[in-house]
Amino acid sequence: MASPKIHAYIELPVDHTLFDVKWIPHSAKCLALGRQPNGRGLLRVYEMSGQRLQQVQEVEQPHGIKCGTFRASSWEERNIATADFKGQLCIWDLEDPAEPVVNVKAHRQIINSIDGIGGSNDSPVAPSLVTGSKDGSVKVWDPRQTQPAVVMEPLPDERRQDCWAVTFGNAYSTAGQCVCAGYENGDVKLFDIRNFKVSWETCVKSGVCSIEFDQRYIYMNKLVVTSTASQIDVFDMRTRHPEKGFARLTTTNAHGTTVWTVRHLLQDKDTFATTNGDGSLSIWKYCYPEKRASEGTDGSVQGVVGSLSLLCDSKLSSQPITGFDWNPHMPGLFALCALDQTLRIGFVAGLGS
Repeated sequence: MASPKIHAYIELPVDHTLFDVKWIPHSAKCLALGRQPNGRGLLRVYEMSGQRLQQVQEVEQPHGIKCGTFRASSWEERNIATADFKGQLCIWDLEDPAEPVVNVKAHRQIINSIDGIGGSNDSPVAPSLVTGSKDGSVKVWDPRQTQPAVVMEPLPDERRQDCWAVTFGNAYSTAGQCVCAGYENGDVKLFDIRNFKVSWETCVKSGVCSIEFDQRYIYMNKLVVTSTASQIDVFDMRTRHPEKGFARLTTTNAHGTTVWTVRHLLQDKDTFATTNGDGSLSIWKYCYPEKRASEGTDGSVQGVVGSLSLLCDSKLSSQPITGFDWNPHMPGLFALCALDQTLRIGFVAGLGS
């Protein structure tokens, strides 16, 4: 069988800095988020037309836009939640984008990361957003409310670490739903948002750039963490040892650069993409061990990690790739943006092999 291969399809240079890109569900359109040279934010919608991207919509806002998500919105509404450099959280109806339908001061400083959940029609949990900020706090939001439902932040006498990455997981039910956050000092914290506590934490020793569960709507299975030290950590979240915690597999990126993002293929939770500081895209496959748990001499059970294989990689940009999104409906199709001010569409062939 042929090995998977990354193909670049469309490249579109733009006149501003791009930080994030998202496919609009059930469409041939993608949305790019960024900041203009004058500091103002820009949201642009592009539609694929043959081998071209055609701009069909533009929304400007006062501050640069750092990140966004559709995951808390139904596929019928397709409202995008955005977070900006001044701590503002907005939700936009792209059919009528003159003003955001929600506009709240969510954090005191830049919102580095946002994630959503509950938008799909068969979701077992209600729509929610989570934001992580330079102010050190992680907040969970009901999209219909202007005040956070949950706030997780250090005590007044504790040092505030810049939160760089957040993600939802374990959302098989409202009772199990959790949030995981990564920080500039390498801390990774798993929050029990129902009981307002940290249920597990570890440190990967370098700044956490991106963090994601392999699937959101199942019992915790795997968690992937990427960092500034060319490092990819995979945690098996099914078995927790009382002292050692979750089993961990650490892989160093051969490119020797920051691993900016991790995104799991929606159609296969064991395949994921990472984007790198040298402008390359890597596709990985996780293989499970024969047994995922083992019993120690004292009777305690601990997890056993599998192995991680690099399926393919390709240098697509001269600058770091800051945003990446798999198309939710066409396996292998992706959109990405990089600091070379270029939006790209591509696909990975052979992922079903």
